[in-house]
Amino acid sequence: MRKLVVSEFLSADGVMEAPHEWHGPYFDDDMAGAVSAQMDASDALLLGRTTYDGFAAAWPAMAGQPGGDHMNGIAKFVVSSTLEKAEWNNSTVFSGDPAAAVRELKQRDGANITVMGSATLVRLLLGQGLVDEFDLLVHPIVVGRGKRLFQDGLPQTPFTVVSSEMFASGVHHVVYAPRKA
Repeated sequence: MRKLVVSEFLSADGVMEAPHEWHGPYFDDDMAGAVSAQMDASDALLLGRTTYDGFAAAWPAMAGQPGGDHMNGIAKFVVSSTLEKAEWNNSTVFSGDPAAAVRELKQRDGANITVMGSATLVRLLLGQGLVDEFDLLVHPIVVGRGKRLFQDGLPQTPFTVVSSEMFASGVHHVVYAPRKA
């Protein structure tokens, strides 16, 4: 069975929204290596509608740049009840039961499935027990406002630390796995 890995840039106060506004000063060779390793381990991207729209508008223009060819070539699955057709290369829309679609996707042959951004989708997947790992790059900054990855209303979910390292920039790269009951 494939692993579903949630990969996020987070601030110290848990904000995941608009990382382009705050994570730039912390992006270094260590972070580039972690992001590259995560991309190399994945052959599918699972996104919510809002994240998909933002990525589909930006990544096609980044062909040939770091990460651009990977993001444009990888299989993409979009969970949406309103999107009828996904125009970005190699994109498929899941419009029915997202949990059932993801369970079926995890049964297919392949490498990891990565979720980026997509806070609402991540919370749904976590609640359904479908997340295998959280690959988090926690930045040493308080943003003070914005969407947080873990919001009120989630079930209490203990994690096991899979790996943890501190970069010279102060970014903490930590991988958690939800503990199974």
